[in-house]
Amino acid sequence: MFSKKTIEDIDLKNKKVIVRVDYNVPLDSDLNVKDNIRIKLSLPTLNYLISQNCKIILMAHLGRPKGEVVDKYRLTPAAKELEKLIEKPVKKFDEIVNSEIRDYIDKTMKNGEIVMLENVRFNMGETKNNLDFAKELAGLADIYVNDAFGAAHRAHSSTAGIAQYLPAVAGYLLKTEVEELTSIIDNPQKPFLAVLGGAKVADKIMVIKNFLNIVDSIIVGGGMSYTFLKSKGYEIGKSIHAEDPAEYEDQIKFAGEAIQEAQKNNISFITPVDVVVARMDSEGSFTDKKTVKADSIPSDYEGFDMGEETLKLYEKEIASAKTIFWNGPVGFFENAEFENGTKRVANAIANSNAKTIVGGGDTLSALKKFGLTDKISHVSSGGGASMELLEGKLLPGVAALLDK
Repeated sequence: MFSKKTIEDIDLKNKKVIVRVDYNVPLDSDLNVKDNIRIKLSLPTLNYLISQNCKIILMAHLGRPKGEVVDKYRLTPAAKELEKLIEKPVKKFDEIVNSEIRDYIDKTMKNGEIVMLENVRFNMGETKNNLDFAKELAGLADIYVNDAFGAAHRAHSSTAGIAQYLPAVAGYLLKTEVEELTSIIDNPQKPFLAVLGGAKVADKIMVIKNFLNIVDSIIVGGGMSYTFLKSKGYEIGKSIHAEDPAEYEDQIKFAGEAIQEAQKNNISFITPVDVVVARMDSEGSFTDKKTVKADSIPSDYEGFDMGEETLKLYEKEIASAKTIFWNGPVGFFENAEFENGTKRVANAIANSNAKTIVGGGDTLSALKKFGLTDKISHVSSGGGASMELLEGKLLPGVAALLDK
């Protein structure tokens, strides 16, 4: 149940509406949009605003320009891509906010038209949630709509601060994301399985802690699995782990405690039993690839993928689940030599009978690589935001909106 007001709960007819969208999209070497899925996801909200005869003012970020104007992070490619998708002109400004922009919106712009401001992160105040900057943005419009789920975990001027100065409601994408992700926390169909991979244990600690009270089983794979193997006293060779010794010791301690907590809560906690390892030469090429038992990784080898016996365990667990959340590849899938584990897991999840929810980021990239995106119940547009929501945190960009 979404407890915040949305665009359907407020009178928008003929209003000036400033919309925070997530157009942080990858660009190619010619600065053209390589993947337009985030822009596509904003279309239902924009089309609704057009139907309400609104003046639509879009704001977004791209990359991390750190408060400076950086040409490669301009939003011009996103504006051009949106024009193609929505089949309407999109007037793109090369500034974020100034008197000329205000005058254009007030005096020249017609209802139903769309303008796009420049990258809000070109202003140093954006990431600091500077309220003077937020007030300037708010001065362009009558109503604020947040449809940028991928940035909703940030307390920035354009996601949280602006809501102090305008009536603030959610767009369709933000509402859908929160509803889908909270549904697996509040009322998952059982058995509920979490598949957690990726490189860093640190990114998953709070999610694992929360899941230990909710799920029926957890699969751990990918780079982070080697810390769990280390907590069992296994030799992990040169496999990925935290570089800071103190941080690494804390993570090993957490991993061991998580396994114990799972046993206490009668949760199946599955770690690799065999892994694919290799050595890397001075030129970065892989040599001597082989599969070894998880407790017998040679000291001069590094783990890059899950082994056959491990994948059979994963696939069996996936097949019996009714709800599956997956975040993080289970191997170095970007390299064809080590894509097998992630490909097998992706296929098992995509072809399961469960409700399947996938976090964004590298997991989405893996689904796209293997052509399985359309077979997932819900693919989140925001990796960081989805993980924080599943940690049980209140997202600043959601908290700032009007309550129903």
